[in-house]
Amino acid sequence: MSSRSSPALNPALPIEASATGGAQRRSSAGSPAARAQRALAFTWMMWPAIGFVAAMIVFPLVYAAWLSLYDASLGSEPRFVGIDNYLGLLTDREFRNAFWVTWALYGGALAMQMVLGTWLGIVLNNVKWARNLVCTIAITPFMLPPVVVAMMAMVLLDPSVGIVNWVIGLLGIPPQLWLAHPKWVLATVALIDTWQWAPFVALLVLGGLQSLPTTVFEAAEVDGVVGWRRLVYITIPLLGPTLLTAAVLRSVDLLRFFDLVFIATRGGPGNASTTLNMYAYQQGFEFSRFGWASASMITLSLVVLCTVIVFARLRRAVAW
Repeated sequence: MSSRSSPALNPALPIEASATGGAQRRSSAGSPAARAQRALAFTWMMWPAIGFVAAMIVFPLVYAAWLSLYDASLGSEPRFVGIDNYLGLLTDREFRNAFWVTWALYGGALAMQMVLGTWLGIVLNNVKWARNLVCTIAITPFMLPPVVVAMMAMVLLDPSVGIVNWVIGLLGIPPQLWLAHPKWVLATVALIDTWQWAPFVALLVLGGLQSLPTTVFEAAEVDGVVGWRRLVYITIPLLGPTLLTAAVLRSVDLLRFFDLVFIATRGGPGNASTTLNMYAYQQGFEFSRFGWASASMITLSLVVLCTVIVFARLRRAVAW
């Protein structure tokens, strides 16, 4: 028998057989039936996620939009009023005040959190000794529940026994009603929220700094661009997408400010710290004006959506 026809003397035959079998398996895996089976399996795995989103997001939003078109209150039949609830919000002085309070808190808190968070992120990036421990300690505040932060703030800022008034008293400054005076309440709430969430911004900035190309900084050092000039002209512009991402994430939370205000001030004194979320809560759960409260929440949702769209477009504009 010749070596050409003998499997034992021709080692290429098993290789060719293996290659032929692999090609057949790939052909079988790429067949229309196999592709249809994979698509069906993917569809069945996707349905639970779709159901969860529909149950937790889409349905409440659609129901709130439907309810906002009705005069609905506890103990009475809903009466269709169209857009009267939305028109009424425009003339409601309390709603306009809540709208202004929301934007005042949003602007002040976002500015402080972006500035302090960026500074803290740069500091953490330059830490050389025990960086992991320092970072863990620095990001601890935003891991605390807002309820805990609010209770801590109430104790520290108590006008009678709070340590803050005791410290400023040592400096000759009279004690202040930090959470109970219209002059101080918004700034105080913004500072409390900044203490909690500036580390979150710092964590995002730290990740952005560690992903920047080192060649740019090496070239800048060669050209003599160091110190604050490197920070202003190189680091901050390169961090543009990261900073705008942080601004988007914080905007969503700040515009729907509720938990900290609810625990610490209940919207007071008077309505000095009543945000749109707090206003809707009062209208719905305290005054049982469900249609009115739904209209205010839909308005707030549109405000959040428009703000996020603006920041998203800015982020695309500064992407590199």
